[in-house]
Amino acid sequence: MNVNQQAHMASPYRQPQPALQGYAQPGYGGPPTQYAPYNSPNPGYQQGPTPAGPVRPPPNSGPPPVSASQGYSQYTQGDVQNGPPTMSSQPHRPPVSQSYLPGSQPAYHQHYGAPHTGMQQMTNQMSGMQVSAPPPAVSGYAPPSSQHQTSVSFSGAPSFPPHSVSSQQNSPATSLTHGQPPSQSPFPGSPSLAQSPFPGAPPPGSQPQYSSTPPLPVSQPQYSSAPPLPVSQPQYSSAPPASSQPHYPGAQPPPASQAQFPGPSQTSPFHAPPSSFPPPAGAPRHPGVQPMQAPPHSQYLSGPPLPCQPMQGPPLSQQNHVAPGMQGPPAQPAPPGQGQGVQPQQNGAFGQMSRPQPGYGGSYPGPQNYGAQPPPPAAPPQKRLDPDSIPSPQVSAPPAVQKTRHRIDPDAIPSPVQVIEDDQANRSSEPFATGVRGQAPPLVTTNFQVKDQGNASPSYIRCTAYNFPCTSDMAKQSQVPLAAVIKPLATLPLDEAPPYIVDHGETGPIRCNRCKAYMCPFMQFIEGGRRFQCGFCSCVTEVPPHYFQHLDHTGKRVDCYDRPELSMGTCEFTATVDYCKNNKIPQPPAFIFLIDVSYNMVKSGLVDLICAELKTLLDYLPRESSEADSCIRVGFVTYNKVLHFYNVKSSLAQPQMMVVSDVADMFVPLLDGFLVNVNESRAVINSLLDQIPEMFADTRETETVFAPVIQAGLEALKAADCAGKLFIFHSSLPIAEAPGKLKNREDKKLVGTDKEKTLFQPQTSFFGNLAKECVAQGCCVDLFLFPNQYVDVATLGVVPSQTGGSVYKYTCFQVPSDGDRFLNDLRRDVQKQVGFDAVMRVRTSTGIRATDFFGAFYMSNTTDVELAGLDCDKAVTVEFRHDDKLSEESGALMQCAVLYTSCSGQRRLRVHNLSVNCCTQLADLYRNCDTDTLINFFAKYAYRSILNSPTKTVRDTLINQSAQILSCYRKNCASPSSAGQLILPECMKLLPVYLNCVLKSDILQPGADISLDDRAYLRQLVTSMDVAESHVFFYPRLLPLQKLDVEGDSLPTAVRASEERLSKGGLYLLENGLHLFLWVGANVQQELLQSVFNTPSFGQIDPSMTNLPVLDNPYSRRLRAIIESFRAQRPRYMKLMLVKQDDKLELIFKHFLVEDKSMSGGASYVDFLCHMHKEIRQLLS
Repeated sequence: MNVNQQAHMASPYRQPQPALQGYAQPGYGGPPTQYAPYNSPNPGYQQGPTPAGPVRPPPNSGPPPVSASQGYSQYTQGDVQNGPPTMSSQPHRPPVSQSYLPGSQPAYHQHYGAPHTGMQQMTNQMSGMQVSAPPPAVSGYAPPSSQHQTSVSFSGAPSFPPHSVSSQQNSPATSLTHGQPPSQSPFPGSPSLAQSPFPGAPPPGSQPQYSSTPPLPVSQPQYSSAPPLPVSQPQYSSAPPASSQPHYPGAQPPPASQAQFPGPSQTSPFHAPPSSFPPPAGAPRHPGVQPMQAPPHSQYLSGPPLPCQPMQGPPLSQQNHVAPGMQGPPAQPAPPGQGQGVQPQQNGAFGQMSRPQPGYGGSYPGPQNYGAQPPPPAAPPQKRLDPDSIPSPQVSAPPAVQKTRHRIDPDAIPSPVQVIEDDQANRSSEPFATGVRGQAPPLVTTNFQVKDQGNASPSYIRCTAYNFPCTSDMAKQSQVPLAAVIKPLATLPLDEAPPYIVDHGETGPIRCNRCKAYMCPFMQFIEGGRRFQCGFCSCVTEVPPHYFQHLDHTGKRVDCYDRPELSMGTCEFTATVDYCKNNKIPQPPAFIFLIDVSYNMVKSGLVDLICAELKTLLDYLPRESSEADSCIRVGFVTYNKVLHFYNVKSSLAQPQMMVVSDVADMFVPLLDGFLVNVNESRAVINSLLDQIPEMFADTRETETVFAPVIQAGLEALKAADCAGKLFIFHSSLPIAEAPGKLKNREDKKLVGTDKEKTLFQPQTSFFGNLAKECVAQGCCVDLFLFPNQYVDVATLGVVPSQTGGSVYKYTCFQVPSDGDRFLNDLRRDVQKQVGFDAVMRVRTSTGIRATDFFGAFYMSNTTDVELAGLDCDKAVTVEFRHDDKLSEESGALMQCAVLYTSCSGQRRLRVHNLSVNCCTQLADLYRNCDTDTLINFFAKYAYRSILNSPTKTVRDTLINQSAQILSCYRKNCASPSSAGQLILPECMKLLPVYLNCVLKSDILQPGADISLDDRAYLRQLVTSMDVAESHVFFYPRLLPLQKLDVEGDSLPTAVRASEERLSKGGLYLLENGLHLFLWVGANVQQELLQSVFNTPSFGQIDPSMTNLPVLDNPYSRRLRAIIESFRAQRPRYMKLMLVKQDDKLELIFKHFLVEDKSMSGGASYVDFLCHMHKEIRQLLS
């Protein structure tokens, strides 16, 4: 999403209107989605005839105008009925398919499924999706499990037999129940999972639906809640054992004496009573519904509720995520005849009361229990023991009129914010000691201290799983990718010591003779310390005499804890001349600044800005902590169609310029005086930087070259025989005659086609060959782009991405609004720790090997990752595969060794070691996974795949693999339970929400307003992200600021990234690592506005401000400190964008509310969870 572009003025979010019988409902406009329409679980439905009875009059508000955005309704026109339908009317069913007519989209912008700002609307949209925490073992419940589990139930069709609730046997899990026959295809007419989990886009007139159920016959009213049951009928927190629970085909519920009540202290799972029971033999069935055999020992209280049934009970400790002002009215006292704790019918978890809609005659008589005998009369009222459970209405209580549609309660499904918060609360207080093998670290979002006791810190290495399967068959069965995200030069927190530097003198580091692994805690000393056995290949190697030491009674060397390489997971060795290129000690590296001085760069003020900044920045070049001054030499080049080199030798009074116009055969016109020491040539350099803006002030040259600029820097480093980094400041598509000349190939028509992949591939192979030369010399390229139009980032970014460099992009740059961002990025890029001419190799113990690598690097063979430059922000993702069996006793070991040249010219070896457990049980694998690392791997895998495959294929592959991961868990680790339950492993319960964020990201599912350059830029950016960056990039952090603690240091609790969480009276800060938004609600209190913006009026706030005014009050100081701390945590400076409610920028802001449906057609979290459930059920069946 290009935040510099102007957004559409029309907001797609308006108040959703109920679908009314007899009123046309316009189709959906906007870009098509990748989801095929899901009409119902029963493919046999056809469009019914027009209703025969009289049409119900509209409510007082009148029909919605056709031009207004319509709320997403589950039902087609005529399906939704308020009050009892006429007995003569026929049921209306959604059409099975609709033909796609190009260009038939309506003229207005339509968002799929507008989020709901009003409480009434939100509760109207909830369906019976339930989350439950595990109950303690109580008599009459499922056997106690060793792990905890959460279960969620989806709505289901009433004619299906009830399903049982599962208990957990092996691994902790989250389970979601969805009543739908297991044999049902996730989408009618959709191909099998292997072909395409997400069929093509729906026609403009169709409505993508995910969790809908078939409309019932007219004689069968639908309920806002479950049908009335006897008052004595309890709801189970967990199902009774299957053996004790008989099946009641078409019969009444058992008497209350058989019911078990959850105790007051028990966590309620909020399981709703069934919508109906299976009809007796010969009973009329719903047309199109095939008879299904009820599973034996069905437990009637855990059956799937109706689609319109509300969420029972409050959300699990998530009330703090509901924005202020969104709470429903307080629960009203129970009317006479109802027991304590029994309230009138409620919807959702918020206590919102159902009331008749305006214009209608209130309630209708009690429902006919479809396909079963009528329920017995109400029993005497009874006090309920479960305070969290919201019961169904009793027979004596008149049910409210039916709502138009109910959505699954978003508070009832796994919450990323809650998981992050819980992990921070549970795991931040104690240091994480790395001495235990296979121990999963705290989440990447948790602030915790690390004690290195033999395994590398999670700051350096994170794995997708910390229990590797022992066999390749088990790995294939689970489909969990075995990968590690390695950040070799990561910056550690201030309270952790950097790696110790070990110098073994002229002999260099001690290594295994066979596999060449470096000495580490995994080496076993034998024969009194004279030899050691390699932990990776088991080869025995002699210990050099100078390294010999005796062993203690446990077999450890007595100096074990005095030597970092024997006791620490990470250490650094000084390398000998044998580890240097050409067996020669390297020269200190050089920085070369190459500045585009074409018309656009000069006119925008960038040349002035760059030159002024470089004068001060040169004092802050990287240096060793022990050195007073940096050893790095610097050089300067300017260019447009020709290149200008500058001699800044210290003996000169004025700098000299030399022009090279033969760009086809690039050379450096001077050797002595081009690369100089800053301190020696300070006066000449300052003079040059003062003169450059004046020299080109009147330029009219608009064309530029690009490839010769890289060649010039490369030749200069070759001539100086050193490694280094090029800082290129470039503005436009290089169309001047020169090697690497490019043409404008921007073609939006290719988006969504099989040819879309060509847009991400470089135009020419020239830059790939140039990158190879740069890597051989140790020439890293950092590119700062300032485009006003298409510049082909996919091609220009090839050299930076293959040399370990970075691309920074500032579209439509303006000094007042973008200057701070650029200057901060430049300062950090110049000053950060970086290694040059680096080679990385990952060694593993016998049984697995590194097979695939993702990141910004070059590989000339299958094992060595070559990086001309490796900075503290770059991560490399490595995938492992089995080549033999692993053993549970020895586990699996990995060692990442990086050989690089430091900024002082010293050759170093940094070694990271990690050991993980191995398991023969799938449950152990699923117990110890890291979802954030999984998503990092999936994103990089997908973003590389789009170079060769259509984006739809890539999306389908991701969904397929994730569904296989979760279905394997369900099949092999969860206890037997109904097919209507989606059971998620505890450590993977956020996999669906995070995966959905990847699937609907701008790269895989672009909106109409994102440019091809932005997509290529983001693709390259994500490729080298570490886990912390990819996490916040895909799931942004959203903080409510209206209740900010101005005295303390604690941040307010984050809320979920959904529009439902925003309050009109609130102030919210959203960050994703690249962008920072401050959203201001229209009803924010005047005092708050005065404290932050120095104005009491919402209308007077300047939406163009990029920095908050510096005001002398506690709130302003605290808010500005939070913003600065966010910026300090991220590798790139985040420009603040102010978003006023209902402003045009709000469309861009809403793009980052990733739990909602996206403008480009991406599913909401709730819808995607339903879709994943169907995929898993299809695999299981």
